[in-house]
Amino acid sequence: MAFLKKIGCFLLSALLCLGIVGCDNPTNSSPIDSSNSTESDSDFEQNNTFVPEESTTVETPSNNYKPLEGDLLSIHYYRYDGSYGDWALWLWETGKDGAEFPFNSTDDYGAVATYALAEWTNVVTNGLGFIVKSKGSWSSKDVENDRFIDFSLFEKDANNTYHIYLKTGDPTIYTTPDNVATEDIISASFLDESQISFVTSGAISNYKIYENETVIANVDVTSTETEFTYELTDSANLTSNYTVEVTYKESEKVRTKPVDINSLYNTYTFDSQFTYDGDDLGVTYTSNKSTFKVWSPVSKSIKLKVYRNGTPTSVDTTIGDDTVYLERDLTLGEKGVWSVDVEEDLEGMYYTYTVTNSKYTNFEIVDPYAKSAGVNGLRGMIVDFSKTNPAGWDGISAHQYDRKSLVVYETHVSDLTSSTTWSSNPEHANKAKKFEGAYLSGTTYTKGEKTVSTGFDHIKELGVNAVQFVPIYDQANDEVNLKFNWGYNPLNYNVLEGGYSSNPHDGYARIKEFKELVKAYNEAGINVIMDVVYNHVAGAAGSNFDVLVPGYFYRYTSAGKLSNGSGCGNETASEMPMFRKFMIDSTEFWAKEYKLGGFRFDLMAVHDIETMNQVNANLLEVNPSIAVYGEPWAGGTIALDSYDSAAQANASRFEGYGQFNDQMRDALIKGGLSGANEKGWVNNSTATSQADLKKITHGIKGNTTNSAGTSSLADASKTVNYVTCHDNYTLYDRMIAAGQTDKEIARKQAMLANSVVLTSQGTTFILAGEEFFRTKGGDHNSYESSYEVNELNYELKVDNYKAFENYQKLISLKTSVDGLHLAKAECNKLDVKVTSNQIVFEIKDTANSKVYKIIHNNGYKTDTLETIDLSGYTLYLNTDLDGSELTLSSATAFKAYQTVIAYKDLA
Repeated sequence: MAFLKKIGCFLLSALLCLGIVGCDNPTNSSPIDSSNSTESDSDFEQNNTFVPEESTTVETPSNNYKPLEGDLLSIHYYRYDGSYGDWALWLWETGKDGAEFPFNSTDDYGAVATYALAEWTNVVTNGLGFIVKSKGSWSSKDVENDRFIDFSLFEKDANNTYHIYLKTGDPTIYTTPDNVATEDIISASFLDESQISFVTSGAISNYKIYENETVIANVDVTSTETEFTYELTDSANLTSNYTVEVTYKESEKVRTKPVDINSLYNTYTFDSQFTYDGDDLGVTYTSNKSTFKVWSPVSKSIKLKVYRNGTPTSVDTTIGDDTVYLERDLTLGEKGVWSVDVEEDLEGMYYTYTVTNSKYTNFEIVDPYAKSAGVNGLRGMIVDFSKTNPAGWDGISAHQYDRKSLVVYETHVSDLTSSTTWSSNPEHANKAKKFEGAYLSGTTYTKGEKTVSTGFDHIKELGVNAVQFVPIYDQANDEVNLKFNWGYNPLNYNVLEGGYSSNPHDGYARIKEFKELVKAYNEAGINVIMDVVYNHVAGAAGSNFDVLVPGYFYRYTSAGKLSNGSGCGNETASEMPMFRKFMIDSTEFWAKEYKLGGFRFDLMAVHDIETMNQVNANLLEVNPSIAVYGEPWAGGTIALDSYDSAAQANASRFEGYGQFNDQMRDALIKGGLSGANEKGWVNNSTATSQADLKKITHGIKGNTTNSAGTSSLADASKTVNYVTCHDNYTLYDRMIAAGQTDKEIARKQAMLANSVVLTSQGTTFILAGEEFFRTKGGDHNSYESSYEVNELNYELKVDNYKAFENYQKLISLKTSVDGLHLAKAECNKLDVKVTSNQIVFEIKDTANSKVYKIIHNNGYKTDTLETIDLSGYTLYLNTDLDGSELTLSSATAFKAYQTVIAYKDLA
């Protein structure tokens, strides 16, 4: 995502627990904690908390709420600090999208949100999901879990109102205010292997500490202190449940709280005892036996379920099956690894693990190392990969391109084929928006007398040598009724997204079809690059990682809340040895099994440098030319020391991988977080600042400046130059947003911006469709807009064919001329002249003994554009969209927004 993007994400909490509340009557008012629900199959379906991916704010419904008539719902919310102004509710009817609803009153209990049930279609039958969150943004959630109200278990009061009561930091849904403790244990955690610390909200007379059901401490308290530390006789047992129980001094009320063991994960003792370095986590399949291994040192029991069917009945009652399965107990072995052998041929079957530990009871999850899955990623698949290879697969390998010669074309699987202009052949309709469509040849679009290639053939014709797909791994989506989204909502990292396959119920279909795609692109000279999002998951609570080792795989704030450096509600802890191992193992699997040419890391600064260095080093063992690069920023404040972050400021310590150069982008067009009306060198009507001129100069040399433009990272192999990606506006729309009312000039400005990028050192990156001035109608955040908004409309290719030809020539130059692939030392010898009007420099094509002079001209003071001596040169490219001829001379004159490239023989 672009700099500090993803301040809200798809929080499709498909693996979160389903909370059931008790009836509002004296005989059934017990709280039910949603964190221990066993309704796991139902949970997998919950994909309703759609949250904007990029904006720091959240769209709220209008204030025209339904009148408070008929049946009502009142959600009462208590906070210790009494501060409610910054909090709101996110509410959604099961199966539908959500929206923000404010608290609209207060009472003696706290804040209250009262709404008519008529606000929704039929929540009494369907249920209502809710999250307490920061008002107007997703910077904070009071409780990580999605929670759900089952109205069939409620009784209305005399005023036809259902009441529920919530307390900050507590996942329990209470039915009466009497059950909610305002006298409570605020926190309880281990300081180290032998010390427990806890904090109360007031004075207590006694506390007890339990290990499982046994009291190991019973202490009377005479002081009024509220912070306590207790030292255990022995080191903590990771598989035990530790609980603090306190008795309040005045009220004599008794409160309990589980002791958080997260801090124990950061000890040398834990690392030395439980870090596993084997290469066999997941399923090892043979026709005679399958071995299942999963890492979970804190669990008490894990059971394997093997299903013949990959579809739960919760998804489809017709073809689904929950009743036929084989069940086996796993055995805990060394380093916290559980395993079991099943001596049968399980090929093509599906499996899950049911886990019990101090936080989760009989919770059914998908193996994080699963390599394929059934529909919606709810059951892992046991795969014989030898049965997935297309004809000729053994002869395929990623092309060994110099990363500095790459022109990366970023697209979405669906964008290529979702437009009606992609193909008029009805036989192609079932391949649209799928892997199969993305590699289908022979598609065209005709307008008048002009016919152009579309889809895969269009990419081949354009001439790029790498295609980066926005996420294609398994996402928290309804794969049968797939809605458009960019896919930054990870579910199963090692599984392909089934919504892009011809049959999401068959875990083999997605593998075979994606391999056919890779093969087709490889045969066209194009490497496939995968956009990976290891920095967060769709929902942390109830995720397979959190169920297996609660608290280990994510970072937390000093207050014990999930850290939100991704802007998506959680951030993974790459520095933890077993998540570091997972990233290394996962990327190796994708590179080997699917023969990928590279990886683009989303919000790479959330990861630590050491992990990224190890990931890249391991990938180079698989493919010595693999291209690894990422966004050197985060989506919020990360719980990692800034020195350790794989951020732009630390790029000099990146070992063999690169970063997006947003500094050059912002100098050229003022993209990213810039205001819509801001202008850069390309479209500025005023002089460009010296800092921005330096950023452009450095960028052309393949270097990255800091935000002030005063220093640079001089290494083209670590630079990815670009002006647009899937984030923010398309290039044409950016020019319009900045105030350009003349559409022809906007197109010329867009052409100029990428002309600079495509003639720069380092890896080049372009957004699909920029070659014919793609527009999203001004939508700058189309992460879940319609297919129509996001489509590649090939009518624009007909209308802007001159621009397409310009891109062909620019791409050919970039991919073939070694003078645009210079090593670090040679880059810095380039003589690049950059003024507020004009950019001029030369590159050499040593293979063909030619020298190219490149001139970029903007629209600032066109009457003062310098003439250039091009006598003796031959014209290679004139990007002027008017189609006018250009005569080269000793005083060649130029137009506004024109790039000219000419060549002559080397002397």
